[in-house]
Amino acid sequence: MSIVGVGLGALASLLGCRTRSYTPPEEPMPANAVLLSQMMREDPAFDEQLIASLAPDKNAKGKHGPVLMTPELIDELRTRLLGKDWSGLDRFPGWTMKRITPTVRVVGHVAGKDAMLEKDSEVKPGSSPQSGGADAMAKHSWLDVGEYALDKEQTISLDAPSTLKGFSLDGQITDLGHGVTRGDGPNEFAPEHAESERLAYVLNRLAGNGIEGMAQASVRFHLTTDPHAKSPALYDPTMGGAVGGDIFIPTPAALIQTLANTGHTVEVIDARYFANFAHMHYKGANGEQDVMAPFWIDSGVEVPNAHGRHLLVPVSHAELEWKIRGPKINADVSWYFGVDGKAEWRVMDTLDQAWVLKRAAHTYTGAQAIEATRLASVATVAYTHLHEVHGKIPFGGYFAFGVCQDVVSAIEKKLTGKVTLFPNTADNTFFTDARDAEFNAMMREVPKDRDAKGAEPERIFGSLPAAPDENGHFSAITIPGLADDLNVTYAAWKDGSLQTELDRSARIKTILFFGAALGVGIYLAVKTRRFLDRQPVQRKRL
Repeated sequence: MSIVGVGLGALASLLGCRTRSYTPPEEPMPANAVLLSQMMREDPAFDEQLIASLAPDKNAKGKHGPVLMTPELIDELRTRLLGKDWSGLDRFPGWTMKRITPTVRVVGHVAGKDAMLEKDSEVKPGSSPQSGGADAMAKHSWLDVGEYALDKEQTISLDAPSTLKGFSLDGQITDLGHGVTRGDGPNEFAPEHAESERLAYVLNRLAGNGIEGMAQASVRFHLTTDPHAKSPALYDPTMGGAVGGDIFIPTPAALIQTLANTGHTVEVIDARYFANFAHMHYKGANGEQDVMAPFWIDSGVEVPNAHGRHLLVPVSHAELEWKIRGPKINADVSWYFGVDGKAEWRVMDTLDQAWVLKRAAHTYTGAQAIEATRLASVATVAYTHLHEVHGKIPFGGYFAFGVCQDVVSAIEKKLTGKVTLFPNTADNTFFTDARDAEFNAMMREVPKDRDAKGAEPERIFGSLPAAPDENGHFSAITIPGLADDLNVTYAAWKDGSLQTELDRSARIKTILFFGAALGVGIYLAVKTRRFLDRQPVQRKRL
């Protein structure tokens, strides 16, 4: 074999076989569920209605994170629908974060032609910009406080039961035609909707006390040292021998602390779900079914023995959830920064489809629950400031200011010392306002995936809404083909044989070095051979 042939063979072995075409499986499916591709096969005329229904809607009910359908992603979806690329639809879009990020930036550049945004861009890092005319009503649009107006001083009483309306399907379900509806019904927390909604409004209003220029509000509690006192007085053993009476609570953390002191149990749960970017139900040949519609991203990790194919994972939704039970308040509320641009407490009583699952990554109690509440409040104020300065940023700042995972990651880092969520998209250049120094520092501690081709396995697996069982298998996951990929990839991670995009980058550098050296070697070998071929043959004289 020639030197060139040997060299090319060695180079090819270093490069390895690249990805073969892959058709994801369509079975087995969980009960009462249908793939989005199967629904579209049955009714291809629904394509434009589907696309129209996926445009961002800040008024939609239910979870508002973390999927953002940019115009380029909508175009890609249309291409796959019209081309009947069913496998592509089942792994839509399957892009790396490095590829997704520019689709958001393009929208930002177009919007950046707006005069106000051009003015925003002149703000110096580290300064505390003025609101540019933003008043309490403008801040109301980014913080839901119900009847507790931000521009009015007030004392809020939680003594009586909430007078807000109970759970209603009004505005929850939208008929899209073709047997398709969008939206979800009530879950197990719906019966406490009125109490939960009031608590969410109150927590948001108390957080609003930290916004410059806002009128101050407080929650009044009547406390007593008598453990046998009846409502509305609450027994607080931390008062010791002090005389009971009214106290006025000005912050979310102080409210949660007071509830904990007065016989309430408080848990703050770091919860992860698969994001459902469609929230659709389809009544077709097999009756009414949930439409399985994950939003897939390329993790940058190679699936073992899959010829270089990368592990695609559904984007997860992350939120903090407060579970409160006691003599006065029984409520469940969540907090996250959503695609509606709001960083706030919310009700959490709409039903999730079974395939999205749920995992409690952490459960904070005691002092950690109080600190998680304080940090969420700090984040609410910081995001209000961001909207104040960048009032016309596209998508309400979603993606540029982060997605639902970013703040949950920041709080996780603060409370546990590590981050186990992917992806995080916040652009640190926005987090420079001197008023929010603590929060800015927290966000800088979060690993960013905006321009990354992949992530650390700990964050990829940590984002999942299901943990591996005792055999290292993700048996709770019902999306066809995903559990099989996760099982072998997780095993490779644990035994140290997993190949990531970071490993591949290092391998490519080695290949390029080897290739350059090989090229030089081949060049010198050829030159030497030609030189020797041109030399006259010397005959030995007898």
